[in-house]
Formats: sequence, structure tokens, C-alpha cells
Amino acid sequence: MIKLYDNGVYLLNGTEIIEDTGNVSVPLSKEEAVKNTIAYGILNSHNTSGNMEKLQIKFDKLTSHDITFVGIIQTARASGLEKFPVPYVLTNCHNSLCAVGGTINEDDHMFGLTCAKKYGGVYVPPHQAVIHQFAREVLAECGKMILGSDSHTRYGALGTMAMGEGGPELVKQLLNKTYDIKMPGVIGIYLDGEPAKGVGPQDVALAIIGATFANGYVNNKVMEFVGPGVSKLSADYRIGIDVMTTETTCLSSIWRTDEKIQEFYDIHGRQEGYKELNPGAVTYYDGMVYVNMSEIKPMIAMPFHPSNVYTIDEVNANLADILHEVEKKALVSLDGAVDYSLQDKIVNGKFYVEQGIIAGCAGGGFENICAAADIIKGKNIGADEFTFSVYPASTPIYMELVKNGAIADLMEAGTVVKTAFCGPCFGAGDTPANNAFSIRHTTRNFPNREGSKLQSGQISSVALMDARSIAATAANKGFLTPATAMDVEYKGHKYHFDQNIYANRVFDSKGKANPDVEIKFGPNIKDWPEMSALPQNLVLKVVSEIHDPVTTTDELIPSGETSSYRSNPLGLAEFTLSRKDPAYVGRAKEVQAAQKAIEAGTCPLNVLEELKPVMAKIQEKYPEAGEGNIGVGSTIFAVKPGDGSAREQAASCQKVLGGWANIANEYATKRYRSNLINWGMLPLLTDADDRELPFKNDDYIFIPDVRKAVEEKVDVIKAYVVGDELKEVEFRLGELTDAEREIILEGCLINYYRATGKK
Repeated sequence: MIKLYDNGVYLLNGTEIIEDTGNVSVPLSKEEAVKNTIAYGILNSHNTSGNMEKLQIKFDKLTSHDITFVGIIQTARASGLEKFPVPYVLTNCHNSLCAVGGTINEDDHMFGLTCAKKYGGVYVPPHQAVIHQFAREVLAECGKMILGSDSHTRYGALGTMAMGEGGPELVKQLLNKTYDIKMPGVIGIYLDGEPAKGVGPQDVALAIIGATFANGYVNNKVMEFVGPGVSKLSADYRIGIDVMTTETTCLSSIWRTDEKIQEFYDIHGRQEGYKELNPGAVTYYDGMVYVNMSEIKPMIAMPFHPSNVYTIDEVNANLADILHEVEKKALVSLDGAVDYSLQDKIVNGKFYVEQGIIAGCAGGGFENICAAADIIKGKNIGADEFTFSVYPASTPIYMELVKNGAIADLMEAGTVVKTAFCGPCFGAGDTPANNAFSIRHTTRNFPNREGSKLQSGQISSVALMDARSIAATAANKGFLTPATAMDVEYKGHKYHFDQNIYANRVFDSKGKANPDVEIKFGPNIKDWPEMSALPQNLVLKVVSEIHDPVTTTDELIPSGETSSYRSNPLGLAEFTLSRKDPAYVGRAKEVQAAQKAIEAGTCPLNVLEELKPVMAKIQEKYPEAGEGNIGVGSTIFAVKPGDGSAREQAASCQKVLGGWANIANEYATKRYRSNLINWGMLPLLTDADDRELPFKNDDYIFIPDVRKAVEEKVDVIKAYVVGDELKEVEFRLGELTDAEREIILEGCLINYYRATGKK
């Protein structure tokens, strides 16, 4: 079904794979063949550095939604923003439930609308479209690049290389700066064969995620989709696979394009956006994933990760054993905080689920919902616990589904059809009952991602599936069923895009700013607090240890219930690590009090008594360390933090609470590490085994001359764990650009731009 090549490969004429075993004969050197990837061509055309090893990228367009754009624009305003230099689209698809937080959410929307007017942007009102569907319909163009502040910013199927990053990376673009990265590796994804009837894009995506996530095969690389199987897929089908590439931890994605993508642009009235993209006659990839789509069966990603994949047939055939395996894995994810069992889901030998949802940028596409309607037509979901909800990804899609009768078929069967909203993806809508099991065609199934609150003793489970098999399960009244088991005639409705829907409702400044517009601020919209520059010497207290193999951004700062506070840095920070380590906030604040005393010109030892023996021990070896040259802050240790969302708040909340660093064995994604750096935090690395760390929770670590180390580009930093003696330890900083070092030295991106603006 899927094969990962051990070495790089040459792709000849788009169809012949030759593995680079060191003695292959091809008509082009490796150095030249590398330049023939689609990815290389697009990156080259957007690189401003003149050096393809160290890229400085300027994007064509930007996009954000309503739990990120307030913080981004506030940061940019504090850094000197005058006008959006490129098209910047502000969608409102996350904070759409205005019942949450009183008027807080709608205040954010009005902030966005007035900023779009003032700075020359585009504003998409709530319920019109989810962020990525609007980008597909309106923004994507072949050969272009888009940067979004959502991790699922992926438009590669439409020939657009798109990346999801934390907010500060968008701030850089708004201030005419660049996105600086090393040239990423490019991994070919060779699609062969054709999916069987009933197998959908989520099935193909989950199979790829299952094969590549744990081994890091595509981590921080570009996935380039090639091979004859691409042409067997519709544009919607390709989009459904592409959006899920984020869950492999790749950097971005790009696909070869053909007449089906040309048709997509024609349907949306943007013929000029299309051009054919193909790899060269001889192209070199750093690796290759061979996918025989003909062999893929309906898949299910069991709790609590998109890579925890099985075939649905496999689950049904081995129910007790597989559910037991999931329960064992949950012991790690849930830290034993709640009793977790799935055995009650076995009803008369079958797997019963309580909820099905098709939604968002992954599931809410036209073809997915049409197929679901075809499957459930003439059947019903019954009157028991099982519920079924469908969220079309945009109002134009919704309208076409109304016109072709799909909505009527769904509703007659008992389906609740709702407006475009991302809530089921991140825990702000359709939260299941405690202990319920939900199957969803959405993007993630992390713990509590569905909205339950572990800290309140609640837990529900989410499994990811394709819309077709979810509809088949709904037609079978909640008993897990693959779509391939259903005898269905798929109508294959043709899509018609009504551009008047957006023309009548979306505000588009056409790039013209109006400086006279006054921004509307709600009472929950707060400025970022002042942040100090990196001191000469640093005292860190370890205030949390996380030993899970991977830590998601959901665990660092929860989604769902925190959405209404994303515009309030101090309010949001109260939720930091609340699901993983509820004591973190209190510990961090105790340490922060010492730093605040330093900033106020008073003695930190008077507010943090436990610091006295620590400083006494430090000064035995470093008598000069003290007043005027020292900072005090907190740090956390995690084995591999940062998987999942691009949200900058996973880092900024730590900084707001006095965090100066993270310590990790590695960082799960480039975007999380970038978020740490942009908020002035040291992305420290340790080679120590996580079970044999030279420090533990509540220990103090002293890093002498840390500022000098950053200035002088030192990689290995000497530090000391402070106890009865000073125990020497080493940390690595990893590769940093000159600009990243300056950001850390200044204390955060805002300070950096203030400083550079004065120079």
C-alpha cells in the first residue's frame, strides 16, 4: 500500500522512480536535478536572499482567522504597521459562537473589520467560509505562496505553496520583512492506482500520516505530490488529502497540476490563476513515499492522534484488542487523570459510536458532503444516542448543496446541517457527552480536542474518518461501518460557484488603506505587556516537566474554551498548561514576581525567599552575578513539544508568565520553535535522556553570560543546576539566523522592531 524509500530518488519523466544507491546512471547531476522539483521553482521565485541555501521568502498573500488576527495586528501595530503591504484576509470561522464570552467574540470581529478598512485588507464575516475554503476559492494561484496563521494552511493541490506559522511570522510579512529558513528537503509523494469506490481523501491522507508521522520521514520538509495517480483524483479529492499533510509535521506541500485543477479555477471565475506545474524530466527528491491508492481501504485514526491508524475492517474484526491498545496509550496521554475505557462501545459484538461530524477545511468540501448525502438518502440515523452534524465549508458550497438536493436528503435522515464553522475541529462546538465516542471528518483528534475538559473530570474520544464512512455509520444508526460495505450510486453532482455570495457580503478594500478609520476595541482586547531584553546572566526555575513522547500545542495552551481570550494575553495566560499541569501557572507567577521586582528596581530576594540560597550558591563561583546583570524566569521541560496547531500563544503565554526558555530533546515542528524565538524565549536542547535529566521540577538553573553566548553565536551553552553544589550541564541552541538572535536579545519581536526602527 505505502512504501518509504531509504534513500533519495530520481524521478524520470514523472513516472520512473530510481533510488539513489550511489551508483545510478541518470542524464543529469544530482545538484541540477534537485532544482527540477516544483517546490524549488516556487521557492526560488519568492526568495530575496540570492542564496538558495538560506531562504528569505516574501509571500504573495496572508490569511488569518479570528483567534489569531487580533494578536497579530496588535503586534504589528506596536511594531510600526502603517498598511497591509500584500492582500491580507481576515476570516471569522473560529470565534463564531458569540454566546461564548458574552460580546467578546463579536468585538474581535469588529476589530477585524475596522482594521481591514484602516490598513487595506479583506474581511470575511462569520459563517461565510472557513479560512482555508475561502483561500481555495478566492486566493490560491498556481506558482504563488500564501502564509497563514493556522497550521492547516495548505493549498498545494491548487498549485499554491502555503505554510501555517505562528502570528509573529505574519507580522514580519506585514512589516515588509522576510520568512527566513534553510532550504527545506523535498519528499516526493508518488500516487499510483485509483481509490476504490467508497474510499475518500481522508482515507488516503490517514494512510500517509500513519506511515510517516512517527518516523519523522517528512518532518519540516515539503511534500511534493506526483505520479499518474494524481490525475485520477478530482480537485476536491486532492484538496482533502492535501489539507491533512499538516499532520505529518511537514513544512508545506505542492502538487503537480493538470486540466482538473484548471477546471477548478474556471469554475471559480479565476482562469488567470492556473498554470501547469510539473517536475522536470529528471528530478531528484530527498526521499519518496510510494502510495498505491488502489490498495487503500476505509481508515480510522483512533484516539488520540491522527497517526494512530487502522483500517475500519481491522477494528471491527479485532474490537476488544484494539480498544484495549487505545486504552493503554491513553494512560500516557491522559496521565491517569480520569478513568478511561472503551469497552462499553462494544454492543452485541459491534462498535457503537455516539456522534458523527463532517466539518471544516478537511470534511466540509462539496464532494464529501454530496457523497455523504448519497449514502444516507432514504435511510435515517434513528432516535437513540447517535447524532450526525454536517458543516459545509463555505456558504457557496452550502448554497449549491441546497440547490442539488443534498441538504434535503441529509436533513430528512436526521442530520443537523450547520453553517461554516471550525468549532468541531478545536473543541468549540458539538462537544460530546462524557465518555462518548465521536467519529469526525476533521483534522485532529488530540485529547480534549472535542471540547471536554480533563481538569473537570470529563473525557470523550474522537476518531478521524472519511465523510463517506461516517455517513455509512450514520445510515447504520451509529454502528461503525466502512463506506465500501454500502451499495451506493454516487450521483457525482457538478459544482457551480456563485461569486455573488461573497461579492454581496465580504468587505474587500482592494488594497486601499483608509488611515482615517478608527479601530474598534472591545474591553477584552488588550495590548501585549512590556517584555524585558535578555539579561547578561539568567536564573531559570524549572516549573513543569512533561515526559510524554510528544506534547501538542493543545496541551501547552488549550483550544476550545480559551478562544474568547485569545485577544487578551494576560487572560489567556491563565489557561497555560491547564490540561497537562494545572499547577504551572501558580509556579510561574511566583518566579515572575522576582523578575518584576528586578524591573521595578527592587530586590528580588524580598519577594522570592527561596531565591536567597540559590543566589548565595551562584555568587560563590560568580560573585559578580547580581544587581543590574541578572534576570529571573521560568522554564519547562518537554521531550518533543509543539506538535499540532501553529498558534503562537503556546509560546507567548509562557512568556507573559515570565518564561525565558523551553528545554527539549527536540522540537516537534519548526513553527513552534519559531514561536519561542519570536517571543524572546531560548529554544534550548538537551541530549540527556528524559528519564535521567540532570535537573527536575523546582530546580534552579543558572546560565552565566547567556547574552554573550547568543551574541557570539555559541551553540553549546554552559549552565549549572543549583543545589548544594553547582552541577555543570550543557544545552544547545541549535541554528539561529542573525535576526533570530537579535529578537532573543531584545526580548521579543515587538522589542526588536522598536529597536531597529530607532537605528
